[in-house]
Amino acid sequence: MTLKIIFAGTPTFAVPCLRAAARYGEVVAVYTQPDRPAGRGRALASSPVKLEALSRGIEVLQPETLKKQVSRDALRALKPDLMVVVAYGLILPPKILEIPTYGCWNVHASLLPRWRGAAPIQRAIEAGDTDTGVCLMQMEQGLDTGPVLLSQSTPIGAHETGGQLHDRLAELGAQVLSDGLGLLRAGMRPRPQPQPEAGATYAHKLDKHEAKLDWSRPATSLANKVRAFNPWPIAEAELAGERVRIHAAVALDTTHDAPPGALLGASRDGIDIACGEGALRIRTLQREGGKAITAADYVNARRELRVG
Repeated sequence: MTLKIIFAGTPTFAVPCLRAAARYGEVVAVYTQPDRPAGRGRALASSPVKLEALSRGIEVLQPETLKKQVSRDALRALKPDLMVVVAYGLILPPKILEIPTYGCWNVHASLLPRWRGAAPIQRAIEAGDTDTGVCLMQMEQGLDTGPVLLSQSTPIGAHETGGQLHDRLAELGAQVLSDGLGLLRAGMRPRPQPQPEAGATYAHKLDKHEAKLDWSRPATSLANKVRAFNPWPIAEAELAGERVRIHAAVALDTTHDAPPGALLGASRDGIDIACGEGALRIRTLQREGGKAITAADYVNARRELRVG
């Protein structure tokens, strides 16, 4: 069976899934968010999904909303069998969900019902989860509450950052989507499994105000936040009277009686800061107006910090 697929997505995360959906020329149109100002010049920039679609010669639609009748009419005119949604960024009203023959599928970067919402990748790392994955879900009116069609789990590396896990899950999501589309083409529609209510959590969108580290927290918690917030918004903290951004750090199971935020050691191996429990060893950091540097280079620039 040949499918008529509508793809809806916007950021880089969605691009591998678009490639998977378009492998056999079945994507008849791509929906993505309108061009937005970006960069220092604030010039209008196309989304990564738009650029990928245009490179493939696929029609691109960029409505501001899908709540209007004209949006429903435009989608209905395409006579889609299926709509695949990956990090689109716009809410799909119930009347939109009803238009495709097989409804709307969503690729979500967590093992539902854990981490429903906007930032499942970063929240999983921040919480110290050791495993995550992707789900192919049948969309319904609730936020990421629909039945799961297929899923695939993967361990989270002990030092894996939000950016690294993002890239891995983008490719894993494309594989799960490919599997689902293969079944549908073969007339074997994936069987929906309702999500259990137990274990449901919500992954709130990341905000810059969360980036500041609280030294009274346990070192393991802060190390997880540093990983989760790399490459955005990047953790930040006061270090010996200077505001810095922290790109890489590890938790040390160190016993001390120093107040939170106190400098315990500074050497080529890293900069150790007292936490509520243990210590955080900073390995890569960034001074205001500068680029990311190793702790060794930072200590060389601030020799008065050398201790330990």
